[in-house]
Amino acid sequence: MKTDTRRLMMFAAALVFAVLAGYGLAKLTGGQDAGPSPAGHVDGGGQGEHGDQGEHGDEEAEGEEGLVVLTQPQIEASGIQVVALGRGGGGETRLSGRVESAVGARAAVAASVGGRVERVVVAPGTPVRAGQPLAVIVSGEAATMRASADAARAEAQAARLVYQRDQSLVTQGVVARQELEASRARSLAADATARAAAAQVAAAGSPDAGGRVTITTPVAGIVGAVQVTPGGFVAAGDLVANVSDPAQTELVFSAPPALAAQIAPDARIEVTGATGSFSAVVIGVAADVREQGGMAIIRARPESGMLPPAGSPVSGVVVAAGQDDTLTVPVDAVQTVEGRSVVFVTDEKGFRVTPVLAGRRAGDRVEILNGLSGDERVAGSNAFLLKAELAKGEAEHGH
Repeated sequence: MKTDTRRLMMFAAALVFAVLAGYGLAKLTGGQDAGPSPAGHVDGGGQGEHGDQGEHGDEEAEGEEGLVVLTQPQIEASGIQVVALGRGGGGETRLSGRVESAVGARAAVAASVGGRVERVVVAPGTPVRAGQPLAVIVSGEAATMRASADAARAEAQAARLVYQRDQSLVTQGVVARQELEASRARSLAADATARAAAAQVAAAGSPDAGGRVTITTPVAGIVGAVQVTPGGFVAAGDLVANVSDPAQTELVFSAPPALAAQIAPDARIEVTGATGSFSAVVIGVAADVREQGGMAIIRARPESGMLPPAGSPVSGVVVAAGQDDTLTVPVDAVQTVEGRSVVFVTDEKGFRVTPVLAGRRAGDRVEILNGLSGDERVAGSNAFLLKAELAKGEAEHGH
């Protein structure tokens, strides 16, 4: 009995051991099988997709060096402009100048006759209209002119009456025709003398009988410096006051005489002043008009907006057109790659890097002295995006 019981216990223990051993083996086997499966799936996917793309990208990058491939939609989206080469070189010249009152908008009003200043009507900064009085001068010379003009006018009237009387007497046979011709000549001479005297009085400022002359401004504007004071004496030709219209100003630059032959009206000048930078258009060029150094002057007006106040210093950059047939491209077309000046020339595959020898800059264009034939089309605006794309491709190829 004891033997049967012992056997039964040993069989039960072996059965429990077998069950536990099976469960542990199954657990261990399940853990090993479950672990590699996701990992193997991820690794396999990475090699099947990214690995192939990397090899394909390397082959494309190594396909042709210095070529940037962009589709037409990409070109349009990036704003890259493809332009033809221009011809005709040029050069920039820096000029110094000032803002001055425009011709016809300023006046230096002088005394027409010598005399004593009786009254000054304006002060610096006074706004005036054309024909408005500035000062009153009392002149003995002007009084004499006025009296002479009055006498000449009276003599002309008397001579005219004598001529008319002789005309009536000739028809009656009282006066000979020769006498009529003589009186006609005296009347004409008296009229001429009267007109000369009247013109002299007008040139003197139309003084009244007392010799008072009112000095008036010929232009509207703002009174500048006033050079006379009441009680003072001025001679004929002495300055009384300056008047200018601040709303009518222009730019006046000093330039070398040789430049005057290269700058034509309607040329553009990039101007820098106290209020910032702006563009101006040349309205006149004259050579050898300033005694100091025989400098030429260039007059210009702004394309839009107001100029700084008269007297403000400005500087400008003017582009003189060249006389040769040099190739030119927009400034943005020339980029620097690995220390060399290059442009991106278009072909059927994309944009190809082409080294060039750049020359002078003229406004918004640059001369190309070597590297292009003239028939190419190059990337202009936003060409720097192609440079960035080229550098990006080289960096990826390096990895």
